[in-house]
Amino acid sequence: MTTDAVIPEPGRQIESLDALAPDQADAVLAVLAEAAAADGTQAVSEQGRLQLRGGPREGVRHFLLTVGGELVGYAQLEDTDPVEAPAAELVVHPAHRGRGHGRALGSALLAASGKRLRVWAHGGKSAARHLAQVLGLTLFRELRQMRRPLAPLDIPEPVFPPGVTVRTFVPGVDDAAWLAVNAAAFAHHPEQGSLTQRDLDDRKAEPWFDPKGFFLAERDGVVVGFHWTKVHAAEQLGEVYVVGVRPDAQGGGLGKALTAIGLRHLAAQGLSTGMLYVDADNTAAVAVYERLGFKTHEVDLMYRTES
Repeated sequence: MTTDAVIPEPGRQIESLDALAPDQADAVLAVLAEAAAADGTQAVSEQGRLQLRGGPREGVRHFLLTVGGELVGYAQLEDTDPVEAPAAELVVHPAHRGRGHGRALGSALLAASGKRLRVWAHGGKSAARHLAQVLGLTLFRELRQMRRPLAPLDIPEPVFPPGVTVRTFVPGVDDAAWLAVNAAAFAHHPEQGSLTQRDLDDRKAEPWFDPKGFFLAERDGVVVGFHWTKVHAAEQLGEVYVVGVRPDAQGGGLGKALTAIGLRHLAAQGLSTGMLYVDADNTAAVAVYERLGFKTHEVDLMYRTES
């Protein structure tokens, strides 16, 4: 355990752990829920939240910031990318902001990563931008959340390339085939392309998982693309969770057709709004989604050290 001394506050401590006990994970989730209610967005991504439980994970470290024994801040550092700097997310309880806790967590992350760090600021809030500046980080990635109404769903009927058929995912049967296509389709994507069986299992165990909304495109019995949808029931949102096409099957309209079939499925559930995430510099994908009626709703920003 180390005591932060960058911006002293009596009783503040930051503990670095390889895994969280169940009560610690519950406490972190409670802080995240309070922050989400105040900010209107999650401070830690779905992947980060899934990594709160289940024991140690290679390359993942947790930072608990307490004041007088009360958890008021949390950060997660993931060092699994063989090329990119370690990536981090952090949150401070809304009732304890403005006291230097974010800077303390950021400084701990910089120290743990050897000052080679990437940090997400979900929702692009001004306070997060200021903290990035204070920590000496610069903006280098913008992830857009785009949305469109699902009623009416005024998009063309999906047209699939010759020889391609579509069916739904069968858990435990299609896992390996999907992981292979996902890795190939997102070989250069820093998060999506590195998903493992454990990551897939984590998602299959979530209440929202529904194989009826997980579409696989096959040619000659081989999976060449997919559209995995996700329903956010409380918000009445239907998400284009991820669309992927194997590189040798790209360019024939398969991605557009898969997107359309997933949107039709979500609309059939009676959901009011569709959403998706896309990197702002992926201009081809942004253009496709804009033609399908999506507009930017908010942005997530990633900052990094210069080195």
